[in-house]
Amino acid sequence: MRIFTAALATETNTFSPICVDRRAFEASLYAPPGQHPETPTLCSAPITVGRRVCAEKGWELIEGTAAWADPAGLVNRSAYEGLRDEVLAQLEAAIPVDAVILGLHGAMVAAGYEDTEGDILARVREIVGPEVLVCAELDPHSHLTAKRLKAADFFVYFKEFPHIDFVDRAEDLWRLAVETLEGRLKPVMSAFDCRMIDVYPTSRDPMRSFVDKIMHIEQDDTDILSISVVHGFMAGDVPEMGTKILVVTNDKPEKGKALARELGLELFSKRGTFMMPQIGEVEAVTQAMAATSWPVVVADVWDNPGGGTAGDATVLLQEFIERGAKGVAIGTIWDPMAVQICMAAGEGAEIPLRFGAKSAPGTGNPVDAIVKVVKLVANAEMRFGESFAPFGDAAHIVLDGIDIILNSTRAQSFDPSLFSVMGIDPTSKEILVIKSTNHFYASFSEIAAEIIYCSAGTPYPNNPAKTPYRRAPKNIWPMVADPHGR
Repeated sequence: MRIFTAALATETNTFSPICVDRRAFEASLYAPPGQHPETPTLCSAPITVGRRVCAEKGWELIEGTAAWADPAGLVNRSAYEGLRDEVLAQLEAAIPVDAVILGLHGAMVAAGYEDTEGDILARVREIVGPEVLVCAELDPHSHLTAKRLKAADFFVYFKEFPHIDFVDRAEDLWRLAVETLEGRLKPVMSAFDCRMIDVYPTSRDPMRSFVDKIMHIEQDDTDILSISVVHGFMAGDVPEMGTKILVVTNDKPEKGKALARELGLELFSKRGTFMMPQIGEVEAVTQAMAATSWPVVVADVWDNPGGGTAGDATVLLQEFIERGAKGVAIGTIWDPMAVQICMAAGEGAEIPLRFGAKSAPGTGNPVDAIVKVVKLVANAEMRFGESFAPFGDAAHIVLDGIDIILNSTRAQSFDPSLFSVMGIDPTSKEILVIKSTNHFYASFSEIAAEIIYCSAGTPYPNNPAKTPYRRAPKNIWPMVADPHGR
């Protein structure tokens, strides 16, 4: 067998003011054919898993480009078309192939393209024809469109949020691909539109139990090859935004359709109960400073670069400063210019610095202060499971006894190594302030005495009932009470 694989991914918050060009991909991941590292990134696990599978099978794996940009706003049209055409040219050069196995995200939006993944998959299908297997692994924070369903044979989505299972799901993708190529399976997709949009952390019920249930169904029913909850992405203003259930069966489309509907309506019945409770910045700081066991992790859930925001909000930092808090570490505040100034000043320098709150309204005010530059790291990285996430040139500064990490490449706070690589022992601090909705949980929960979820400022459109959508469907919950009319 000859298998072509590649990855092209980012997550687009269409409300974000930060546009994505080719340099943004190169800053996060740009790997030409054969140059992908041994460890996978979030959306490139099909490549690294494919290397092992094809070596074991004696099959030929033809690698295309892998590119990933950290979530932000609209993707520059020429950047998208250039990367897309690069991958498609590599596929054309590889013909004939028996399968195309891709790593995608599912929520990329480019100028002129509301459905980039549908565009890519349709062009792949046009190149390889109707008989060649086309499949992909995707992030559940994405949009499942009719165009994608028509172009591909099957999809597998991450089940967990935080996405600790992206390698496991790549294994599932390849297992189904192998069995299909060897003639033992005929995968067919069935989808159900839940007509809702919500946030579904699997680190707590009811989503934990729901995901456990669908995994048991996969194990117990031989007709069911894969079940995915496509969460949807509420910051993506596109016509097919919303939560969907996808069931892949072994040539049992009606059974898949019935199961997708049953599971979708069950999920809908739990609407509004999934997200963890959140408190404002004043209450969060009060609660954190009153704690008697440490470290307390305060998650700034909506200034999350993983959802496309800048990650430069200063709302929580300013509250801690006003309270005279000590033993606090902030990771991170995105400000490339401030990092550049710190780099020029050097470690040990005390300098006047303005930083933060430059990207958009609702993120607080820029901080003006005399700060000490403690540590500088070029091309800094933190762990993310078995992989690494870059956060660019970074500066550890101290202001009024508060440790602050400034970074030049936007990245959410995945792991405590974010602090340790900058010379901060996270377990020695009383309070750690991080920027992430839920991806932080897997690693930070191992060291946290307490976790506080804080909604501070308005950097992210987190209330769909009030978000000024122009393209997204209006007939879904919570825009309407019961779109199913039951």
